[in-house]
Amino acid sequence: MSIAHRTVGTGPHTVFVLHGWFGSADGWGDFPAYLDGEAFTWVFTDNRGYGARRDEEGDFSLDEVADDILALADELGVETFSIIGHSMGGAEVLRVLAKAPDRVTKLVGITPVGAQPTALDEAGADLFYGAPDDDGRRFGIVDFTTGNRLSPRFVQSVVDWSRAHSTVEGFRGAVQAWANADFLAEIEGNDTPMLVLPGEHDPALGEATVTQTWKPYFPNATIEVLPNAGHYPMFETPVWLATTIERFLKG
Repeated sequence: MSIAHRTVGTGPHTVFVLHGWFGSADGWGDFPAYLDGEAFTWVFTDNRGYGARRDEEGDFSLDEVADDILALADELGVETFSIIGHSMGGAEVLRVLAKAPDRVTKLVGITPVGAQPTALDEAGADLFYGAPDDDGRRFGIVDFTTGNRLSPRFVQSVVDWSRAHSTVEGFRGAVQAWANADFLAEIEGNDTPMLVLPGEHDPALGEATVTQTWKPYFPNATIEVLPNAGHYPMFETPVWLATTIERFLKG
């Protein structure tokens, strides 16, 4: 079975780009328009239950996502590659690394969760686990993670995109997967070059959080805070996001 994906560029360095919980392969705003297509081939993927793969069934686990990425790499004839993950995609790219450490050249986490469980208090659990069925909770999550500073129209656009481009089952399966990630012991100490990009205005997965969940465990992890961005820098600061990632991948 061919795995649906979106490709930008035709360069020799292949980079797989994994979306976040509210996203999809097409849900990266203007970010793809600013990418170097001569040096890189950017492969934007959908999880099962998302985007072009909304109708595909699955268990929506991290292992399933990682296995699909590796199968797509094989399908495309790509032996080694770099990989980018946004938000829940942070756990997913680390899962790819755990399964195929010799195939990952460099890794980027954009406002990412890690390889350990996400601590949620009772109110947080109600908010996140209730979001698949409730757009009000989805709105609250997007508004909070962008620092309660962006227009309601923008926040609602992210909510609407998630509703239109993912199934409730896929969305629910995804939060269960990323919030309960628990495989740090498998990859702790991995020396793959990593760039971790928290948003300046992201109170959930900002600098303080990733300094605890990424920095101590990976000797070649560098943290660079994205100025004037919250949890969605592909919309908030797409030029700076593209510039920062390409500088790292070309370095």
